Amino acid sequence: MKGLVIKNTGSWYTVFTEDGRCVESKIKGNFRLKGIRTTNPVAVGDRVEIEENREGTAFICQIEERKNYIIRRASNLSKQAHIIAANVDQAMLIVTVNYPITTTVFIDRFLATAEAYRVPVKLVFNKIDRYKAEDKEYMQGLIHLYTSIGYPCTTLCAKTEEGLDGLRADLKDKITVLSGHSGVGKSTIINKLIPGVSLRTGDISEYHNKGMHTTTFSEMVALPEGGYLIDTPGIKGFGTIDMEDAEISHYFPEIFKVSAGCKFGNCTHRHEPGCAVLRAVEEHYISESRYKSYLSILEDKEESKYREEY
Repeated sequence: MKGLVIKNTGSWYTVFTEDGRCVESKIKGNFRLKGIRTTNPVAVGDRVEIEENREGTAFICQIEERKNYIIRRASNLSKQAHIIAANVDQAMLIVTVNYPITTTVFIDRFLATAEAYRVPVKLVFNKIDRYKAEDKEYMQGLIHLYTSIGYPCTTLCAKTEEGLDGLRADLKDKITVLSGHSGVGKSTIINKLIPGVSLRTGDISEYHNKGMHTTTFSEMVALPEGGYLIDTPGIKGFGTIDMEDAEISHYFPEIFKVSAGCKFGNCTHRHEPGCAVLRAVEEHYISESRYKSYLSILEDKEESKYREEY
């Protein structure tokens, strides 16, 4: 029996079968013997084949080839990966410039990973009702930066529903993964989009200005207008994985474009003479924040770790 994985609670997966049933399923042990270095060999969005048993549950015995996925390093110092979602049409990264703060390094790491696995991304700046004048000015600067690179941006106040209709139209008939730090409003957005779904929302820790985790597992929910949303646990840090040094610049579109003018084909854009990227940073054609994010991913490779604040 074939089906779609719509929920992951750690050891169990809910599979929506071709005949319209939800079957609680586990992974057969041999998945762990195939050298898949991920904490979750099966992810929400995977299309799978299951073998049912007399107890009404099933074993997942096969995963169909994925068209794409979003992946990150599982934890600090871990060499394993965690697949956030598979087979998606797009990702919406929910960003808050305050309450809590989303750093540009976090945004850029997410975007680079999405580029690596061919997932289109839109940035959604939430909580616009709470921002002071300087927050709004900073937000507009970020919107200008990311739209100029080619990433669509939109603003939203999930609480008052300002901008919600535009978001609803962007989601229609697509499978979309929602991601972002804890506390940026993912659960509130889903509760507004899908009345009756009743996802728990959390408070912001005022001391750290960070969100409190409310979603502890990934889940796919159907949208009334058509399409699906994949809600994911809030991410503190976004560690990159499976990126070779020479490839990293490819996942920063503006750096990759300028790098064609570098003197050396294997330029790392850090210290080489005749580096077109370094010149573009100095002349402000490439954002300094984006360049720092690029360097931080190179450092990931050297140190085999990432820092929580990212």
